[in-house]
Amino acid sequence: MTLTHNLETVLYQVSAIFLTPALVIIALALLYTLYASGELLSEAWRRHRNQISTELSTYARQAGINSDDLELWIMHRLEMLRLCSRVTPLLGLVATLIPMGPALLALSENDTAAIGENMVLAFSGVTLALIAASLSFWILNVRRRWLFAELRQIERAQAATEMQAT
Repeated sequence: MTLTHNLETVLYQVSAIFLTPALVIIALALLYTLYASGELLSEAWRRHRNQISTELSTYARQAGINSDDLELWIMHRLEMLRLCSRVTPLLGLVATLIPMGPALLALSENDTAAIGENMVLAFSGVTLALIAASLSFWILNVRRRWLFAELRQIERAQAATEMQAT
């Protein structure tokens, strides 16, 4: 019994090490998502006013750039949003499960204050993670649609230029 208890204690202590980094990354993901939301709103305003001059168009003007290069550029540009939308919910789960252990122990000891503290931490972590993931997923899909529509326009313009050259 002592070996099992010691093993459980060690495993919990190892897992508890990851709570603070998970919460910090969740906070950073939320800040990044809010920043990306501002960028998206700014770009939407420029698109609405037909004042769009994107980095993709600038990149496409370089000599020797083809569609594959542009698709790779788009994937690179959207990578952080994709990671944020996929990893943040997992970190939210980590930030939920780690405080649940002490909350359950406090429940067995009838310590309602400790239960409350741990539950607030657990639910706050998962809530912020899901907000960041949801927003980043939405931004990712809108940006992807805009960039691939622009890629298609670039491809059509390149095809028209090649047709005129022949």
